Amino acid sequence: MNLERMRNIGIMAHIDAGKTTTTERILFYSGKTYKLGEVDDGEAVMDWMEQEQERGITIQSAATTTFWRDHQINIIDTPGHVDFTAEVERSLRVLDGAVAVFCAVGGVEPQSETVWHQADHYHVPRIAYVNKMDRLGADFYAVLDEIREKFAANPVAAQIPIGKESSFEGCIDLASMEEVRFDQDDASKPPLRSPVDASRLADAEAWRDRMLDALSAHSDEITELYLAGETIPLDLIRATLRKQTLSRQAVPVFCGASRRNMGVQPLLDAIVDYLPAPHEVPPAQAHDPKREEDLPVPCDPAGYPLGLVFKVQYDREAGPLCYVRMYSGSIKTAGTVYNVNKKKRERVTRVLRMHANRSEAVDEVAAGDIAVFVGMKLAQTGDTIGSEGKPVLLERMHFPEPVISVAIEPKTMSDRDKLKETLDILSREDPTFQTGENDETGQLIIRGMGELHLDVLVTRVLRDFKVGAKVGNPQVSYRESVSATLEHSQRYERTLAGKDVAAGVTLAVRPLERGSGNRYERVVRDHHVPDEIFEAVERSVERAFQGGIVLGYPCVDIGVSLVAIDWNELTGTPFAFEACAAMGFDEACRKAGPVLLEPVMKVDIMSPKDYLGDVMSLLSQRGGIIHGSESRPSMDLIHAEAPLAVMFGFSTALRSASQGRASFSMEFSHFEQKR
Repeated sequence: MNLERMRNIGIMAHIDAGKTTTTERILFYSGKTYKLGEVDDGEAVMDWMEQEQERGITIQSAATTTFWRDHQINIIDTPGHVDFTAEVERSLRVLDGAVAVFCAVGGVEPQSETVWHQADHYHVPRIAYVNKMDRLGADFYAVLDEIREKFAANPVAAQIPIGKESSFEGCIDLASMEEVRFDQDDASKPPLRSPVDASRLADAEAWRDRMLDALSAHSDEITELYLAGETIPLDLIRATLRKQTLSRQAVPVFCGASRRNMGVQPLLDAIVDYLPAPHEVPPAQAHDPKREEDLPVPCDPAGYPLGLVFKVQYDREAGPLCYVRMYSGSIKTAGTVYNVNKKKRERVTRVLRMHANRSEAVDEVAAGDIAVFVGMKLAQTGDTIGSEGKPVLLERMHFPEPVISVAIEPKTMSDRDKLKETLDILSREDPTFQTGENDETGQLIIRGMGELHLDVLVTRVLRDFKVGAKVGNPQVSYRESVSATLEHSQRYERTLAGKDVAAGVTLAVRPLERGSGNRYERVVRDHHVPDEIFEAVERSVERAFQGGIVLGYPCVDIGVSLVAIDWNELTGTPFAFEACAAMGFDEACRKAGPVLLEPVMKVDIMSPKDYLGDVMSLLSQRGGIIHGSESRPSMDLIHAEAPLAVMFGFSTALRSASQGRASFSMEFSHFEQKR
């Protein structure tokens, strides 16, 4: 496939903005599906998991390939719910462009902001689509203003709506100055284009002038033609808007009502016209561990093979399905690849092109494309695959720490191995899902990003994998840290198997700024001490960070320095220094004012104005802190933060206080000392 004619795009938005419905329509119009699936009826093609159909939300990012105007479009439909932030993060990592979907009524909602900033982090060019123009309270122009204010972006209206709410008829294409209408009775018919009606001409010309004004800032040619009063060619307008979109200086904005089949074909045209091909984005960065240098990876199908595993999904028959974005070179079916992270060779038995949960086999996948590899047993999310001749690592993905945990135990002993195997599969699929054993009780503990996240995963264990298990109540995942700086010397002397072993270390511990993580450094420089001794100390301290101080919760924001070491070549073994460092860390932290930290959540509540007071007092009673509120046409948005511990069961209480009309989203903000 010609790289010019390829687009890797994601569809991103707040929950309930209509991402999946829009994707369904894109698949229908581009001929991938022959009937329209509805999220509300549980028939969406992209939401293929049973739970996605029941809950009416997207949980896993589904990948699909479709074609429009001789262009191949690889689409990743990402979740909008904040508990599935890892799915969004890893999808954005491999995309070249994105379509940001906004609800014409809700506007820029809290999760839209989170996803937008994640896209900024990965420098993803995007276009915006204002959906649900047929809904009561829809306001296209208010959404434009919000995009400008909240994202400090430069939204350029490429279309304006004809009517709104129940009288929404279609849109005006400002580049070609045509009215575009859609046949709702026969969705397969192409849109009807006609000259702009005289009653709307003045408004359309005013908005076209605004668009040309935004474009002329970056095009002398448009400026000259505009000032001379000459006709500006359509190709020049589109080429300039494309250039500004790719450099992220403009965000073209389109409108429609996907559920009523309005506005989707012009959106497909915009994806082809304005979003980048794989070779038009800056090259990916790779790190060469041998030479300790970073190097760019040009998007060249003839280059050395290099790809990133951005998602692993378990299939009962085929085993792990590894979703791979190729950045360079090509990989053939039944070939061997080198897993750079694991330093192991793996065999690719089949290469598939996915359509949600259906697939077609292909012989080869080349740079710029996205495909699924079957047969790789070791690969995990974030692994780089390539060749032994050029073992470079692509930038790893970073995921937030889980903040909520539940105990899970098998109903029978025969279920125990099956449960452990299932949890291992799920943690390979989802990097924010962690499992471990409680040292004191021996219970299996699973950790995740929120109540919904764990609920979905537990349901998968019980229903999809059919494992008999009992699940406890959700628990807050606390952290431990220190509040003082302290230096401590530790000795370790034992007689093991008739041989005397001894070790001595001096460790300095200190509190670090919240959110900066743990840090170990070696201050002492002694050339007589072998490297394996220093490595043993470092290994032991890194392990001790996970073991906690007083209550056994993982440590955060602690700095540890090895300031002195007492080593004797006759008695000093790596094992002795590991044990000594572990004891020294424990003693030092216990003396350095240990503190318990709890996760604090950022909470955003959408409430009708009538219930605003009740909702605010409900949150205040639970110990939440309200930072402010924003007034919307039909709702108010409350910004607050609250400890996770007080938020259990909040959704039920919120429904009672607002007669079921308020909703909230919650994401991890930071750890702070437990009050």
